[in-house]
Amino acid sequence: MRTRWVFLILATLVVGAFGGALLAPQPADAVSREIIQLQQQVSQLLQGQQDLRSTVDKDNSALSTILQQTLDAVNQMNKTMGGLQQTIQTVQANSGSRLDTVGSQVQALSDNLQDIQARVGKLSQQMTDMQGVLQSLDAKVSGSSPSTMPAGASTTPPPGGAPPSASSAPPAGGGGTSDTSSSTMTGPPVSSELLYANALRDFTGGKYDLARQEFSDYLRYFRTNDLASNAQFYLGEIDYVMSNYQEAIVSYDKVLVNYPKSYKLAAALLKKAEAELALGEKASGTRNLREVVRRFPGTDEARRAQAKLKELGVAPAPRPSH
Repeated sequence: MRTRWVFLILATLVVGAFGGALLAPQPADAVSREIIQLQQQVSQLLQGQQDLRSTVDKDNSALSTILQQTLDAVNQMNKTMGGLQQTIQTVQANSGSRLDTVGSQVQALSDNLQDIQARVGKLSQQMTDMQGVLQSLDAKVSGSSPSTMPAGASTTPPPGGAPPSASSAPPAGGGGTSDTSSSTMTGPPVSSELLYANALRDFTGGKYDLARQEFSDYLRYFRTNDLASNAQFYLGEIDYVMSNYQEAIVSYDKVLVNYPKSYKLAAALLKKAEAELALGEKASGTRNLREVVRRFPGTDEARRAQAKLKELGVAPAPRPSH
């Protein structure tokens, strides 16, 4: 029994000594090393924070510089775009009327070329006829029988001023002469071809007042000729170029009503629509643009009408059914 108590006491002493050793404070050297290590770690953290702040400041400065440069570039681009928009608007305003004038002049030149081709053909035929007349006159001068002369050569004096033969003289009373004189007084001052060519030349040259008078004279003297509808159309073109849109519409209407077989119908209807739009009559102008597309598909006038409808923001004209 006593032995057991002694053993318990000894065991308690050993355990107490071991626990005291564990709970006893550490040596001063160990504490100093840990504090030094902790201070070093804190210093490293502070240095890392300082380095990070410096890096962030540098990045912010660079970003601020880039942002300012970008803003300056955007402002400069805005100024440039504003100038370009003003330039484009000015060019569009100036080019609209110029394009109309150039288009009219090109059309006039095309018509003039066709007219010249027709005149060349007529002149060629007249030269052939004149050669026949001269050959007949030569035969008469050399003593040929007057009966061999062609019928229109009897009233033409032979070369050298020799008078015509008695058989070719006009009948007594001067009926032929008086008819010719009367025709000259009441007829046109020049031929239809020359009058039309002069009018086209003056129109393309910008002499609109003179061209207006010449085209009016053409309609006065040659209203049944093939080019009468052209003359009426160009009267409308003169008024259109001079911004007399209401008078231009009247002339274009005369082409559409008085010359239903004219090849100027599509051009007259298109220009009538453009004149109406210039007067602010959008409903009738749009309607006539669609009518151009419907009545004259595949023509240059129809393509111009479609482009104008698109420019106005109006639904394009439906394609004509075949």
